[in-house]
Amino acid sequence: AGCQGAQREEETYDEKPVIYLYPEEETQVEVSLALEGELTASYPDYGGGWRVLARPDGTLTDPATGREYYCLFWEGVSGADYDLSEGFVVAGEDTADFLERTLSRLGLSDREAGEFIIYWLPRMEGNPYNLISFQTRAYTDAAVLRVEPQPDTVIRVFMAWKPLPAPVEVATQHLPQGPERRGFTLVEWGGAQLA
Repeated sequence: AGCQGAQREEETYDEKPVIYLYPEEETQVEVSLALEGELTASYPDYGGGWRVLARPDGTLTDPATGREYYCLFWEGVSGADYDLSEGFVVAGEDTADFLERTLSRLGLSDREAGEFIIYWLPRMEGNPYNLISFQTRAYTDAAVLRVEPQPDTVIRVFMAWKPLPAPVEVATQHLPQGPERRGFTLVEWGGAQLA
């Protein structure tokens, strides 16, 4: 994803948020995004919102084209204020293990966590250390999803992080256990590399 998470004055580049939809039965779902900022990429094309036929296994079909997808993807520049005063300082070589444990706790499935790690690990594991903080509230306030019908369970995981040459002192972030998946479930993950 192009911009490598570059910080732009007061704006942050939110990378690769992907949205998975798991209804209990085949369901026509409409998803719209109210982003505090600018949408820079989407797939399938966002247009004025996504409209897909979602199946319980997560397969999404665009009714206009018949094309199948496993997720909805977007990136954008947002004015979200990510706070790194709480988080985790993780040695680069320990990043995969840390993310596996943490993403499971936050409610991602092994497949979803695997896709998250495949995307972010190449940028993180070679650093001496990484400061990692999960930004659920700042993120969901800046990137509001509207979904019809409304999901019964929503899991949105967003990681802000920055590489470190040496460890720093930071308050340990308390992470709640992710919700149990019940009924129509929406899962989203993304991240931002900060300067």
